[in-house]
Amino acid sequence: MNYNFDVNKFIEDFKNNCSRIYEKTFFKNEVIISYIKKREQVCILLEGTADLVRYDRNGDRIIIDHFSKNDIFGEVFYNITTNNELFVEAKQKSKVLFFSYDIIHTKCKSNCKFHKELSEYFNELVLDKITDLNMRIELLSKRSIREKLLNYFNLLSIQKFSKSFTIPFSLTDLADYLSVDRSAMMREMKLLKEEGIIVKTGNRITILQH
Repeated sequence: MNYNFDVNKFIEDFKNNCSRIYEKTFFKNEVIISYIKKREQVCILLEGTADLVRYDRNGDRIIIDHFSKNDIFGEVFYNITTNNELFVEAKQKSKVLFFSYDIIHTKCKSNCKFHKELSEYFNELVLDKITDLNMRIELLSKRSIREKLLNYFNLLSIQKFSKSFTIPFSLTDLADYLSVDRSAMMREMKLLKEEGIIVKTGNRITILQH
């Protein structure tokens, strides 16, 4: 998303000047946050990548969302109505900024100016997250594996402004993200290649036709 402000500068200023936030580093596969506890906590991913995952009763993993640099996440965006706990797991070494949702409207003791900026810019950050969630719903609404793959590839193409892009998942994680069987997904991707619809080199995809 193209913000109406310099999101990197804003996050850096906010990190360095507000007394009610903290930064923490996580390593690969480490749990960053669990959504079952209602702490009204908001997180911004400063470095690395992470996935929001759920494990069902059979122990199968479902990837609900994927986060990269400057993405915002936290349990405030999800109304947990089941006993299935959600986790945000680091996919690589990652740095995360934590703060409480209530500081958006409540100034800290140092009365830092960045709370005013936060209240102005937070809506844009949230709007970006809502857009991501809407795209996720659209993706999962597709009935077939082929439709899910092509829709996802098209979304990545739009985001990267290019017909060529790199999938930010392993193939196993991609199957979990699309909620499909990995073997069936691999067969469909092979057919897409054979039909000249895509070119696949490792995790690099080029859309030839849609």
